[in-house]
Amino acid sequence: MIVWTNGCYDILHRGHVELFKYANSLGNKLIVGIDSDQRVRRSKGTSRPINTQEDRKCVLESIRWIDQVCVFGSDEELEECLTQNNVDIMVIGSDWKGKQVIGQKCVKEVCFFDRIKEYSTTNILIKQGERYE
Repeated sequence: MIVWTNGCYDILHRGHVELFKYANSLGNKLIVGIDSDQRVRRSKGTSRPINTQEDRKCVLESIRWIDQVCVFGSDEELEECLTQNNVDIMVIGSDWKGKQVIGQKCVKEVCFFDRIKEYSTTNILIKQGERYE
């Protein structure tokens, strides 16, 4: 089974690692999709991403639970990645329950992952006194 999860993964934290471990346990290959720098800027503001897509990709590729990393810049590119890689299961945050999930039509199953405590990149930036848009 091929498993997919995606996000910005700008500043990695324990919540991300737990997500990768969980997603990896559902199949025999985990592919992580990351938003391109332009896509992050459009969705999170001009002060993001903190780390470039090349740097984010390099860090993710070093994590033992991840087999492959794909960068996408649009909804269509995300769906293309899912289709080309024959993804079976998409793992997303439980905050997406009941909402329209981009790419769900391209996979056999969508699984939800509950957020781990207060871990979030936004919270990290706020604690560091950064302005978050």
